[in-house]
Amino acid sequence: MNKKSTNIVWEKSLITRQDREALNGHKSFVLWFTGLSGSGKSTLAHAVEKKLYENGCSTFVLDGDNVRHGLSSNLSFSEDDRKENIRRIGEAAKLMTEAGIIALTAFISPFRADREMVRSLFPHGEFIEVYCSASLEVCEARDVKGLYKKARAGEIKNYTGIDSPYEAPINPEISVSTDSDEIDLCVEQIIKILVSKGLISS
Repeated sequence: MNKKSTNIVWEKSLITRQDREALNGHKSFVLWFTGLSGSGKSTLAHAVEKKLYENGCSTFVLDGDNVRHGLSSNLSFSEDDRKENIRRIGEAAKLMTEAGIIALTAFISPFRADREMVRSLFPHGEFIEVYCSASLEVCEARDVKGLYKKARAGEIKNYTGIDSPYEAPINPEISVSTDSDEIDLCVEQIIKILVSKGLISS
């Protein structure tokens, strides 16, 4: 493991996060979508972003597949590399909130400890865990990428839900039933909760 450099200092900006939030007209925070592959994380994250954008919010979605094309292109799907992937995403999301942006992330992030590690990066109330609740049977039935089929056949190892566990959130800020509710209803539920928390205006 690479050692952390000691020859660095934090350079303070002349523009504060509060300045950026004031310019954008809303608070910044992270919406962390988690759930099994096929649970609708990416679809829901992009739908929520569209709604927020239409309401004048500055947003950006960090999507699992997209991030592995660049930021995490050197990582495998081993347990250690998956942890590192989540760490990188957490730090990227933190930078976005410092920029006054609402960051939405769509990653399986199967382990509670990793999600709690990311939560610890943010002040209380600024990390909103969104659990996309869907049964394994429904997710496998969707299987648009054919990944569950490959995992069942042994072609993919350490696949979440098959031979690697998914640890569902115990007390997520938001839980939506993506296996039974329509996408529009899930978006509506999330927006209502964000309004009730005072994170966005109605």
